[in-house]
Amino acid sequence: MKKFISGISAAIRVMFTKNTFIFNKIKYFIRWLIVGAILFFLMGMLRENWRQVAEIRIDKSGWLFLISALVVTMLAQTWAGWVWSWMLREFKQPRNSLWIINVYLKTNIAKYLPGNVWHYYGRVKKLRDSGVPTSTATLSVLIEPILQAAAAVLMIIIGRQISGSILDETGILSWQVLGAIAILMLLHPWVLNPILQVLGKFEKQPKGSENIESLSWKIDSYPVKPLVGSLGFLSLRGLGFCLILLAFTPYNLNQIPMLLSAFSIAWVTALVVPGAPGGIGVFEATAIALLAQPFSTAVVLSTAALYRLISIVAETLAVGMIWLDEKLQKYKKANT
Repeated sequence: MKKFISGISAAIRVMFTKNTFIFNKIKYFIRWLIVGAILFFLMGMLRENWRQVAEIRIDKSGWLFLISALVVTMLAQTWAGWVWSWMLREFKQPRNSLWIINVYLKTNIAKYLPGNVWHYYGRVKKLRDSGVPTSTATLSVLIEPILQAAAAVLMIIIGRQISGSILDETGILSWQVLGAIAILMLLHPWVLNPILQVLGKFEKQPKGSENIESLSWKIDSYPVKPLVGSLGFLSLRGLGFCLILLAFTPYNLNQIPMLLSAFSIAWVTALVVPGAPGGIGVFEATAIALLAQPFSTAVVLSTAALYRLISIVAETLAVGMIWLDEKLQKYKKANT
């Protein structure tokens, strides 16, 4: 029996080794198929509603809401960088919070590059250069989207229970709860510590440290603070979306839980669906599918498009402000 299982395992390994090129081609094809389908959907929505979109006008109060959304979005990105510094402290690798935030903001714009991984690579490289073990740096970066996904699922459940108007089909709540439990379990020390210990074995240790116990390869408690911080991040992003929608159409305060729930669904879908860099197109298509019923398709389409534009502008402005601050600091040092 053992020989049979070993033979099957060997055959599977050979099959995957020989067909790596084919699998990569299939994955590449599926990625662009998803992107093409999303773009086709969005172009169809725009073609059907372009007259209504063209008729939309933004008054003075609307511009005030858009500026507020820009500020809130920049605050959300800064807050996300701060939450990342909390996660590093959980891994016993504390770094200056301001420096971590700057690294987060400077690398965040790279998520729009093809592959959607370059912002992660930049953060790992910066942490590694600062002395953080590569394995710990990698895990801290990879846990961030898991924290945010968990926060999104929690917001979906909370918003659905308060509003009762999004995804009321039978069984949906059960799947949401099960999904939340599964994601939250991934953050438990029972799961993270074994991963850290395994990765730590591949880390190069300084000379003379062979007999030192690797106490840094574990976390002592569940990362509640980073999880709550991720809830704050997603709440700020959702608030930015609500402010943009308010620039186009008024709505009641009792609709905010429903809007935050719909936003969270669109946001987490864009996070987990492969293909589009930065979730471009996925978020917009999901938001239109969820909100075209309570609001007009033209309004939701305009809101989603401006949300994307404001997000990119906020991220670019953050990088520009950091660059300008660094230049000013160098100028001051050169003249003292």
